[in-house]
Amino acid sequence: MQILDVCKKDSGKVFQRKVAAGSDGVLLTIVHSALGSSPLNSRNIRFLHTAFDSSGDRLVAGDYLGNVHVFDFHANRFSLVQRTGSPCSALAFNLHRRNEFLVATADYSLKCFDCDSKELVAMMKGHESIIHAISVHSSGRFAITTSTDTAQLWDLDSFQRKRKLNVKENVGIVKVFFLPMSSTIVTCFKDDSIFAWDSETLECRYQLHSPNPGEKAVSFKAFATTRDGRLLVGGGRSRFLHIWSLENQTLLRVVELPRKVTCVHFMEFLPDSFDSGSNQILAVLSQDGILQFINIVTFSQLFQIGRLDDRISSAAISPNGRYTAVVTENGHINVYSSQALSQELNKPPAPLVKVLKSNRTCESSTSTQELSTKSLKSGSTGSRTRGHPSGHGVMSDYADGLGTDRLVAILRGYGEYPAKYRIFIWRIILRLPENHTAYAALLEKGTHPAYEMLHEKYPIKSQKLLRVLQRVLSALAHWSPIFGETSYLPLLAFPFVKLFQNNQLVCFEIVATILTSWCRHWFEYFPNPPINLLSLVENVLGYHDKELLQHFVKHGVTSQIYAWPLLETFFSEVLTCEEWLKLSDNIFSNHPSFVVMVTVSYCIVGRAALLRCSEFDDFKYFFHHRNAMSVNQVITEAYHLEDSTPDEIHPCNVLETFVPLTKGQYPIFNKFPKFIVDFQVQERERIRREEEEFLKQKTAALELRVAAERRHQEDTGWYRQQKLLQEAEEARRDLIAKEEQKLADQRARVAAMNREMKMKELHLLDATRRKFISFTQQQKQAELARLDDEIRRRVAQRDDETRAAIEEIEIKNMELQLQKRMFEQELYQGHIDLTERQKAELEAQKRQMEIERERTIKERDTERFKELQTRTAQLQKLSQVDHLNDDADYKLEMENIRRLDEIEEEKNHAIISRLEEENKELETGIRLLMKEAETRKAESAKSKYELLAADYSGKIGSPSKHLQASNANRNGNEDTGNEDGDTFSKQAPMTKIIS
Repeated sequence: MQILDVCKKDSGKVFQRKVAAGSDGVLLTIVHSALGSSPLNSRNIRFLHTAFDSSGDRLVAGDYLGNVHVFDFHANRFSLVQRTGSPCSALAFNLHRRNEFLVATADYSLKCFDCDSKELVAMMKGHESIIHAISVHSSGRFAITTSTDTAQLWDLDSFQRKRKLNVKENVGIVKVFFLPMSSTIVTCFKDDSIFAWDSETLECRYQLHSPNPGEKAVSFKAFATTRDGRLLVGGGRSRFLHIWSLENQTLLRVVELPRKVTCVHFMEFLPDSFDSGSNQILAVLSQDGILQFINIVTFSQLFQIGRLDDRISSAAISPNGRYTAVVTENGHINVYSSQALSQELNKPPAPLVKVLKSNRTCESSTSTQELSTKSLKSGSTGSRTRGHPSGHGVMSDYADGLGTDRLVAILRGYGEYPAKYRIFIWRIILRLPENHTAYAALLEKGTHPAYEMLHEKYPIKSQKLLRVLQRVLSALAHWSPIFGETSYLPLLAFPFVKLFQNNQLVCFEIVATILTSWCRHWFEYFPNPPINLLSLVENVLGYHDKELLQHFVKHGVTSQIYAWPLLETFFSEVLTCEEWLKLSDNIFSNHPSFVVMVTVSYCIVGRAALLRCSEFDDFKYFFHHRNAMSVNQVITEAYHLEDSTPDEIHPCNVLETFVPLTKGQYPIFNKFPKFIVDFQVQERERIRREEEEFLKQKTAALELRVAAERRHQEDTGWYRQQKLLQEAEEARRDLIAKEEQKLADQRARVAAMNREMKMKELHLLDATRRKFISFTQQQKQAELARLDDEIRRRVAQRDDETRAAIEEIEIKNMELQLQKRMFEQELYQGHIDLTERQKAELEAQKRQMEIERERTIKERDTERFKELQTRTAQLQKLSQVDHLNDDADYKLEMENIRRLDEIEEEKNHAIISRLEEENKELETGIRLLMKEAETRKAESAKSKYELLAADYSGKIGSPSKHLQASNANRNGNEDTGNEDGDTFSKQAPMTKIIS
C-alpha cells in the first residue's frame, strides 16, 4: 500500500513505486494534511466525495475546503484543478466531454470545470438548498441535480436548465436519477413512492409499488441499477433490499441482510466484463461503515471493505470494475483493487456448455441439449458454418476447458470477446504454434533490404513501434520473398504490431496466419490487386445491392476503389481501435470468406452516403477515412449476407478453409507468380547495386566536394584571418600612435606642470627667504630693542645703585672703617655671584638663539630635503653665512657691551678709589676733607654723566679712549694719594658691585 499526501502540492505522481495491492486490497491511500506551526497543530483536511470518469482510470475528489483534485491512475499523475472555496456536496465525472466534470458546492450552485485547462466552464444556479446528488445521462449531455425540495434537469451543452421538479412541502425528494441505457428518469419521494418519467415529455411511464403497503415504511435512501437497466435495487432504513424488474415493473424478490444491518446508505453494482451488463455483485454500505459485496443471485456475501474503527462514509466504483474508492470518517481516500479483493472476480465465466464425459450428469446433458437446439435454430444451411473457420466443425477442447463452441457462444452473446482475454482467445482460435526457434532464425537474418528505409516512407513517432514493425516485416520478407515486394503489407501489419508490440512472436504469427489463410489468394495476380477476390466482392454486391453496384459502374468506381482499400488495410483505416478489435473477433471466428462479406456489408451499410456521391474523389475519400456508421450494424449485415448468399456465388466455395501454421517450422508460402517476384527481386537487387554504386560515387563526389569546399573554406579562412590580422595590426598601430601622441601630450602637460610647480616653488622659496629675512630682521630689531631696554634698565639700575651707594657711603661714613673687612668680604662674594649670573644669562641666551636657528634650519631642510637638495645646501650655506654674520654682529655687540661694562666698572672703581682715599683723608681730618670729598665727588659725577651721554649718543666710544680716561683718572688718583695705594687695591671689588 502506498500513501499519497497532497499537502501543498498542485501536481505530482500518484504512485511512487510499482503498483501492488496490500493484503487488504488497498492500492493507495490519499490524505490531505495541513501543517501547523508545530507537529501538534497539524490536522487533516477531510475529503467528502469522489467520482470516477467513464473510463474508470481517473478519479475526482473534493474536500470540505473546496479543493478539487483529479487523480489519473493510467498516467500516474494528479493535479489540483480548482479551489472553489466551499465544501463539496456532490461530484460527477461521466460527461460527454471527457475532460469536464460537475461539482456541487455548499453555496447551492453547480459548477462545471475543465480538468485540463483547470478553468471554470460554467456555473449553474437555481437550487435553494444543498445539492446532495448528481445523476448524468448515459450520453453525458444531461444531468439531474437533487436537493431536499426540488430536482432540476440541466442541458450540459448549453448549461441551461430544461426542467424543474417541484413537490409539496410535506412530500420531500429522496433521489432522482437516470436509468442506464435509456431516457427514463426515476424519482423516489419520502413517502416511498417510486415513479418513472420520460425525460423528454416528463410523462409518467409507470410506478413501482412497495410490498405490504400496510406495514411500516421502508424509507428508501439508496438505489442501484444494473448496466443493462433491467434491475433496480432499493434500500433504506431497514435491513431489506427490494429488487424490481424494470422490464415488467414488478417486484422480483426481497433480500434480507444480516441483523447487524439497520440502514443502507449507499448501493452500487460492481461491473463485470462477462455479465453483459446484467450485474450480479452488489456493493452495500450500511450504517456500521462496512461496504459489503453481495451476490444477489446466490445471496452470499463475497467480501467486505472497511473497519469499525475507521468507518466508510461514501464510496465510488469505477465503470470498468477495476477500482473501488472509499472515503473514511477521518477524511482519507482508500483506493482498493477489485481484482485483489476477490479471486472470484478474476476468473472467466463458467462455460456455457459443460464438457461431456462418460459420467456426465443429467443436468449437463440437458444444458447441452438446450444449447444444441439454439445453435441449430441460429445456424446457416448447407455446408457453411458460422463457427470457427477450420472447416472441420468444432475445434477440439483445450486443456483449460475453453473450446471453439464456447468462444463462439460468448461472441454471439456479447458481440465481442472480453478485452481482458482477447489476446488469449485469439491465440486459441488461430492456433498459434509459437515457433520461437524459427522466428529467432528469421530475426537473425537482420533487416530486409526492402524495409531498411521504412522510416522514410512511414515516419512513425514512436521509435520502439517503428523497430518492432521493421522486425516483423523483415521476418515476413525473409520467410517469403513476396512479402518484401508487397507495398501494402506495412498497412496490414501495423495494427497488429501496435497491439502486440510487447510480444513480437505472437504478432508475427498472427500476421502470418492472416496472410496464409485470409490473404492466400491475394498474390496470384501480383503486382496487381487480387482480381479473383475483388470479383467475388463484386458478385456478392451485385446480388444483394444491384443499385449500388450500378452506381459504382456509372461513375467508374471499380472494386479496386471500394473494396481493395478496405482489404489491404484490414479495415483499420476506416474503423477505430475498439471497432477494429470487435470486427477482428468476428473475422477470426468465421470462415476466411467472411472478410468478403464484411467488405460488401460496409458498402451496403454506407450506401446512403455512397449513392449521394458523384465525384470520383468522394468515393476514394469514403473508403480511406472513418465514416459515421456502427460496426455492430456492419457485423450484423455481414452475417446476414453470409446466410442469404446463394452457394453458386458464395465465397466459401472458392476460398479454402482456415489452415493454422505448422508446429516447429513455418510452412512454405509460394502462392504468387514467382517469375514476377523473382524479376522484381532481381530488379530490386540490381537497383540496389546501382544505388550502392551511385551512392559510392556520390559519396566520393561529396567527399571531393567537401574536401574542395573545406580547402576553399580553409583558404578563405586563412585569407580572412590574414586580413583580420593585418587590420588588427593597423588598428593596433593606429592605437599605438594615438597612445604615443597621448603620452607625448601628457608628458608635455607634465613638463608644463613641472615648470609651473618649479616656478611656484621658486616663488615660494623666494617668499620664504624674504619672509625669513624679514623675520630675522624683526627678530634682530626686537633683540636690539630688548638690548636697548636692558641697557636703559641697567643704566637706571646703575644710577640707582650709584645713588644708593653714594647715599649709603654718606650715611655710613663713620661705619666704613669698622665694617671694612666684612664689607669687602661681602662685596667680593656678591661680585662672584653677579659674574656667574651674567655669564649664565649670556650662555642661556646664546644657547636659545642657537636652538632657534637650528630648529628653523632643520624644518626648512626637512621640507625640501628630497626635492631640493642642491637648493637646500645653498640655503644652508646662506643660512650659515647669515648665522655667522649674526653671531659676529651679536658677539661684537656683546663685546661692546662688555667693554662698556668694563669701562663703567673701571670708572666706578676709580670713583670708589677716590672715595676711599677721601674717606682715608676724612679719617684723619673729617671736617677738612669733607669739602674736598664733595668737590671730587661732584667732579666724578660730572665725568660719569659725560661718559654716559657719550654712550647713549651712538655707542661710539673707543675702548682706548675710555681706557685712557680711566687711566688718567687713575693716574690722578695715584698722584693725589700714592700713599694709599694698598687701600685702593683692596677696595677694587667694591667697584664691581657698584657697576
